[in-house]
Amino acid sequence: MAHVGATARVAEVERSRVPGALGPISVWLLTRTVLMLCVLRIIVTPGSDVTPDVSVTYRGWYEVLRSGTFPVGDVTWQYPPGAAFAILSPALLPFLGYATAFFTLCLLCDTLVFGLLLHTGRRPGHSTRGVWVWVTGVAVLGPTVYARYDLMVTAVAVCALLAGTRRPQLLGALAGFGALLKVWPVLLLIGTPRGRATRLSWSAAAATALALLAMVSAVLPGALDFLTAQRDRGTEVESLGALVFHVARHLGWDGAVMFSYGSVEFRGPYVPLVSALALVLSLASFGWLLVWRLKASTFGASTLCDAAFVAVLLFTVTSRVISPQYMIWLVGLAAVCLLLRSSPMTLPAVLVVAACAVTVLEFPLFFSHVTASDWQGVTLLVVRNGLLVAAALTACGRLWRTTVPGPRPRPRAQRQEAAETAGSGDAGAGKEEEYRLLGS
Repeated sequence: MAHVGATARVAEVERSRVPGALGPISVWLLTRTVLMLCVLRIIVTPGSDVTPDVSVTYRGWYEVLRSGTFPVGDVTWQYPPGAAFAILSPALLPFLGYATAFFTLCLLCDTLVFGLLLHTGRRPGHSTRGVWVWVTGVAVLGPTVYARYDLMVTAVAVCALLAGTRRPQLLGALAGFGALLKVWPVLLLIGTPRGRATRLSWSAAAATALALLAMVSAVLPGALDFLTAQRDRGTEVESLGALVFHVARHLGWDGAVMFSYGSVEFRGPYVPLVSALALVLSLASFGWLLVWRLKASTFGASTLCDAAFVAVLLFTVTSRVISPQYMIWLVGLAAVCLLLRSSPMTLPAVLVVAACAVTVLEFPLFFSHVTASDWQGVTLLVVRNGLLVAAALTACGRLWRTTVPGPRPRPRAQRQEAAETAGSGDAGAGKEEEYRLLGS
């Protein structure tokens, strides 16, 4: 009878969870249908067309990669060698055209992340807040999400973090694979607990990355040419540093906006200086993360995810390039953080989602205003980048406060002795003042 009663209670709990899941599932289905209709050009959205990156650029790289080499000499190829897997992935759906197959695979990755978040959010100590961050954040970013391979990379990162608390080796292997796709997933390892978890995850990441790099380099020459293209990039018009030149154009600065290295960048006087300052800020962010890593002693259930979110947020804000697709990374990591009720990253996650809503306005809707540096374009960038800076600073503060211990309170005997010493000092000062007045 007790067994039957327990079974009935479990069934009742499961039934109570179903209605709670219907909300995010319904919104996900509706918004993803709209996104697919947009990238398939059945619904034509105003502003810039986001699909040529897939139908033209990715398709061109696809043909080059199939010929047996990386796009050597193509400065728009700025990705680690693992990106070849993403560019070649539409071959898995040969019955579809390249662009349609790519969009379909992005939808499948989105489905995977959504399903994992929804499943994890139902566990004890977890919440569906992260599910809503993913559903909302991806939706408000618009069709750009499915027209870049960053969603595939984010899916790998989400899988890594969800596996990381129990399987550090799997975390490391996925982080290493993700780093070969687009570098930033290596930052997922910054918050691993000291000791065995760190040794296992970091060694697995290194082994996976080196093995894949050796394999890809042996098959396709030119695997490391992307490093040169990244080194020579300018300041992209949507970055934090670009605000200097948006304002300077109204003050007589004689630089120009041009399409270069696969993005729209500023070129002209002082651009190398601002790009160098962005690199300095990135190095300073790395220094802060290193100090945090050395001082942190309280690694809670959410620390791994919180630290990854903070690290990627810092390097996104300080980068000389903040392309709209970078926001997908932040949405995915914020969603994983908020799955855990103990995570302090609620406000930074809300700020990131708000920044996504502004991002879709500056690209693709009003990108012509951004490139013209008019008041509307500059205002959108100030708001979007301001939200990201606020999110980064808030997230850093919350990570530090929850993991780095403050100064230890002194024992009661020491506090009492200090108070008595201070009291006797005040009394002595009073007598000294009295003698001075009598003498005068």
